[in-house]
Amino acid sequence: MQQALMIALSLHILAATFWAGSTFALARTSGSGGEQLFGPQMGAAAVAVLTGAYLWNVLHEGSFGTMEQWLTVGAACALLALAIQAVVAGGALRKLRRSGNDDFAAHFRIVVAHRVAAVLLVGATVSMAAARYA
Repeated sequence: MQQALMIALSLHILAATFWAGSTFALARTSGSGGEQLFGPQMGAAAVAVLTGAYLWNVLHEGSFGTMEQWLTVGAACALLALAIQAVVAGGALRKLRRSGNDDFAAHFRIVVAHRVAAVLLVGATVSMAAARYA
């Protein structure tokens, strides 16, 4: 059991670090390189969400104290960031592939999606880190 928790926590942290870090980089660089990072980002987000759900189930099931409330806020921020990136940035990337690389509106939506997601992922990180001490 202890090894499964260590593996799940390590995967959760590594996947979330890549997801958040690449989101911050794309937000800062106006989405440059977003086409190449979209698949790995969504994969890392999926791993982070799935391992987070596993950790919740094993460590927090049946209680909803202050720590769980903070973790819920963090999870909600992360899930919202994932939805925004998948729907807004993913949709804009598909549009760019179909129409070529000169669609300013699609580029703008990608940048905004990553910037909003970056703010949400900061909220997720802070709330999850603070949950331990809440």
